Order: sequence, then structure tokens, then C-alpha cells
Amino acid sequence: MSAVKLSAEVPCPVVPHLNSGCGFPAPNAEIFFLEPYATLNVAGMDFLIGKTSIIAALVSLIVAVFFLAAARPRKMVPGKLQSIGEQAYLFVRDQIAREVIGKDGDRFVPFLGSLFFFIWISNLMGVIPGAQFPIMSSLAFPVSLTLMVYITYMYLGMKHQGPVKFFTGAMFPPGVPKAMYGLLAPLELLQLVVTRPVTQAIRLFANMFAGHLLITTFTVGAYYLISPSIVGVLGSATSFGVTIILTGFEMFIQGLQAFIFTLLTAVYIGGSLHAEH
Repeated sequence: MSAVKLSAEVPCPVVPHLNSGCGFPAPNAEIFFLEPYATLNVAGMDFLIGKTSIIAALVSLIVAVFFLAAARPRKMVPGKLQSIGEQAYLFVRDQIAREVIGKDGDRFVPFLGSLFFFIWISNLMGVIPGAQFPIMSSLAFPVSLTLMVYITYMYLGMKHQGPVKFFTGAMFPPGVPKAMYGLLAPLELLQLVVTRPVTQAIRLFANMFAGHLLITTFTVGAYYLISPSIVGVLGSATSFGVTIILTGFEMFIQGLQAFIFTLLTAVYIGGSLHAEH
């Protein structure tokens, strides 16, 4: 019996095997559109409660509870939890805030630390059993974080430099021939208000989207190929091995993207505080 006839007569399961006569069910963008568990109507507006929002709330709770627990009570000889909390704080302060902004960066450590650990744990949810979904692969979350960063950036820039100087300083950088300003000024303005926030959001989203899709493809492939044959065993084992390797690599990318997003935020804050930057 041909594969075509078999697939026509016997419905294919959700994830068929190689010997079922069904084609490989390659994952696509549909895996990122999760069905909501419930809908909450508030003042005529519908709020969808699904896996993504639940994971986001859980991540927020994890970050908040961890740092509150690490900070209370403070001891001269810190315990394990306090030591980990202090090292996490010092990492953000020394490697991001002070490194980029300078001493002024100390007052932004809570903001930068919240961003870093929320994004990092959110990304890690993509490889944690039971969750297995990086919420930053949902475009709304990177965009929301980026909007928060840019509102802060614009506010600080206009507060410390003045609204006019903030924009003119970006549009007319010193040391450039005046004849170039006609071309450079609109490009710099476009970069300030459009390019920077868009690329910051898209970079985080695209990395998490691609990584999750790739891992899902090889995971499904390992299940699809398994069968009592040489091709099935070798193919499934190879696909499973690649899944393990990609998962380790993805965990590195997850931390790196959280660091890059936070580092760029620090760069923008530093530029808003100091016009010469």
C-alpha cells in the first residue's frame, strides 16, 4: 500500500512516525500561537489568560521572591541565598551599570537588574520541562520592555539635557562637515526614535523565536524517525543528539540576549545622562 493511500485511509496522528506513511510534520509559526485557557472581561475589554501570561507572572514572582528573600534579613556573614543575591547584584552593577554609565549607574542597578533577570529567566523557560516556551518569542513582550526602556531613555535625556538639546545633539553630532547635516540629521533622528527601539526588540524576539523553532523541529524529528529499522534508530538518535546540543547552545544564547538587551539599555541611559556620549 502506498504512503498516499495509507495517509488517505488512515488519519495521521498529531506527530506521526516514519513508518506511518505520513509526512514529517515540520513545526511552523503556529506553535507560538497558544490557545488561551480562559478569557477575563474587565470594563468591556477581554484579557486572555494563557500559558504565556502564566509563565510571565511566574517569572516575575520568581525574580521578586528571590531578591526579597536574599535581602532579608541581612547578615554580616551571609548565607548561601544572600551570597547568591549579592553576586547577582554585583554582576549587574560592575559589569553593566558602572562599566557603561559610570558611578551614576549605581542608581539604575535595580532597573537594569530587574530587566536582566526577568529576560534571562523568561528565556530559560524555553528549556525547562513543563514550561518549554520562551515568552520573549512572543513579540508583545520584547516590544513592551523596549517601550519601557525608551520612555525612560527619552525622559532622562530631556530632563538632563533639555528637550531641544537632546534631539539636536543627536541630529547634529559635532565634528561633522555642515554640508552633511542635511543628509545626516534625518537619519540620526530616524535612528533615535525608530531604528534603535525596533532593532532592540527584534533582536531579542528573533533569537528566541528561531531557537525555540529549531529545538522543536529536531525534537519532533527524533520522535518521528524512531522505528524498528537502521534508518529509524540512527536518524532518531542523531536528531535527539542534535536537540541536546542545540539546547545547551540555546541556554547560552538565552543568557547572552538578556545581557545584550540590558547592556544596550545601559548604553542608552548613559547617553541620556551625558550628551557627549
